[in-house]
Amino acid sequence: MEHLTYTIHVERDEDGIYVVSVPALPGCFTQGKTFDEAIEMAQDAIYAFVSTLARRGKKIPIEKSARSPFAVSNTAPKVLA
Repeated sequence: MEHLTYTIHVERDEDGIYVVSVPALPGCFTQGKTFDEAIEMAQDAIYAFVSTLARRGKKIPIEKSARSPFAVSNTAPKVLA
């Protein structure tokens, strides 16, 4: 199976919630009460986002140079394999 890696941006809002966005996947956002939860939620959100694109026959954005401290790897959905 192919592994996809995406850079994520994590910010803490005024209520202390960690908000995550994925620049390579416009519209892919999530959040968590803790930093670790936000990272875990990001993995789930990316998987669901990419799976939905694949099911709809849409092009999956591939980030070529995701090597930041906040890069998340995930196994590609079976639809891509």
